[in-house]
Parts: sequence; C-alpha cells; structure tokens
Amino acid sequence: MPLAPRTPKHMRRRGAAAAFVALAATFVSACSGSGSDAAKVPGAPAAPTAGPGADAISTLVAKERPAAAASLPAGSTAAAIRKRGTLMVGGTQTAALFSLLDPATGQVHGFDAALSRLLAKYIIGTPRTELVNVTAATREALLKNHSVDAVFATYTITPERAKVVNFAGPYFEDGLAIQVKKGNDGVKTLKDLAGKTVTTQSGSTAATVLKDKAPSAKIQLFDTNTECLQALRQGRADAYVLDQGVLAGNAVTNPDVKVLAEKFSSEPYGIGLPLDKPDFKKFANAWLTKIEADGTWAEVWKHTIGTKVPGPVPAPPRIG
Repeated sequence: MPLAPRTPKHMRRRGAAAAFVALAATFVSACSGSGSDAAKVPGAPAAPTAGPGADAISTLVAKERPAAAASLPAGSTAAAIRKRGTLMVGGTQTAALFSLLDPATGQVHGFDAALSRLLAKYIIGTPRTELVNVTAATREALLKNHSVDAVFATYTITPERAKVVNFAGPYFEDGLAIQVKKGNDGVKTLKDLAGKTVTTQSGSTAATVLKDKAPSAKIQLFDTNTECLQALRQGRADAYVLDQGVLAGNAVTNPDVKVLAEKFSSEPYGIGLPLDKPDFKKFANAWLTKIEADGTWAEVWKHTIGTKVPGPVPAPPRIG
C-alpha cells in the first residue's frame, strides 16, 4: 500500500528548495489540472470513502511484476529509485476519479493514483509512493529541483511545457468542458459564456483557451480545483471550465453541480518527469506500452474513471 501523503524529509531539510517552490507558486505557469488540500478552503466538502474499485486496483497492483534487473542498469534513474525504495510522486488529494484522499484510510485513490502505484511496483517491487501535493504553479519547480520523481496530476502535454519538462505518454486524453450549478439553464454551450464570469485554474490550459474561444468572458483565476469549485457553488462564478474528467469528479462529491457534455479541446495527459533525466522518459514509456498491451490500463480505467463515465473502455492515446 502507498504511504499516507506527507511532506518528505528531504524537502524539510532543503530550506532553499522550499523557498524556491514557494516563490514559484506566485507565478503563472502553463499547467492543467488540480492540486491542493481541500481542508485549506473553508466549506470544502469532505471526500467520500473509496468505493469497491479500490479493492480491484489493489489486486491489479499486487499482480504487477517488477521490472527485470536489465531494465534498470547501474546509474539509471529507475535504479536510483529502486535503491531508495520510494517513488516520490507529485500529485493531488482532491481530484475525484483521478487522485482523491480517502480520509478513512489515509490513502489516495483514482486513475492517476493507481498508475503511480503501479509504476512504483514495477520499479521497486513494492507500491511504495510518497505524495507531494502540487498545484498548477508548482509542478515544474518540484521537477526541476528533484523534489519529486514524477508528476501524475492530469498534466496536459503542450509544446511550451515540453521545453521544461520531459513527458512520458500521453497515457490519457481528455478535453475542456463546462461545469455549472444544477438549475442553471443559461449556459449550455461555449458561446453562452460570453459576458459571464468563468472560473478556472491559474496557469491552466483552460485559461488560454477561454481567452481565444470566449474573449468576452470575465475570467476568474484560482490556484486549485477546490477554490474554483467553491466559487461556482457560492455563486461567485457562473461557470467553471477545466478538463471534463476533473469536473466529473467534482460532480461525484458535489451533487449541486453538473458537467455539460460538450468538449472543446484536446488535453493529452502525460507523466511529468525531470528534463535532465531522459532515460526515465524512455523507461516510463516502455512501462506504459506494457500496461496498455497486457490490459492493465483498461482495468484501471474501468475501476476509476469508468465508474462514472458511461460507454466502453476508450483506446489509450498513442505514446510518443
């Protein structure tokens, strides 16, 4: 089982690194997704306990076979992680269906969380992960200073980000969508956002797309999914635009909001890796290819995202 989320010891010892991350959080970077502890926002709903899919994921993780020694040559990034015995994961605790903290167990469940456990099992031989909470503004900083080995956080691949981050994958493809409060029939499509107050995450791809596709919308930026959701629920925003999967997760835990069916962009998710560790990108892509071919990827989808999104298992996006 993965460790309960906490701040790693090496981060506590690195005062300079912590200061750098704090400074980076004040700037807008190009990231899509969510990440923050919901308890930091007054009135945030409590996360539900994990459903039956958690047991199925644990079975999948138990079946994952560790990589052969030849796949982790001396001096490689994966070999260093195996020696350490823990995969440092940048992620979130608040994105239902992708990475949501179960307060009853202290464990994080969802599509991204499951993949991080599977990767840890493949590298180390045990699914030992340590979660470092990230936001859209801190991901690149945490990768650059090697506070995390990999970021699993609905992290959309873009050409701009690829200049500072190595992306393995993509491992999932989503699209931007609109979330509104139930009973709001004034917003049905993208064009209805004209003149409306629309919230999204600072530094997200959604912020850029909104400026292009809904130029008259009044964009309201927050650092986290929780803050954006609260703005919508409290009537401070008319709509919330972000990746449809994340918004669907919000609707799971908040029955007063709904997600519109229309998607108006392509959001390929990648595993964020340090730019100066190209060997780890090759290793992670080989692992993704393996779990797609042996059916593990499809099983993870069925027991996480597929519990709320109807229809057959989608084909995973082409890697590379």
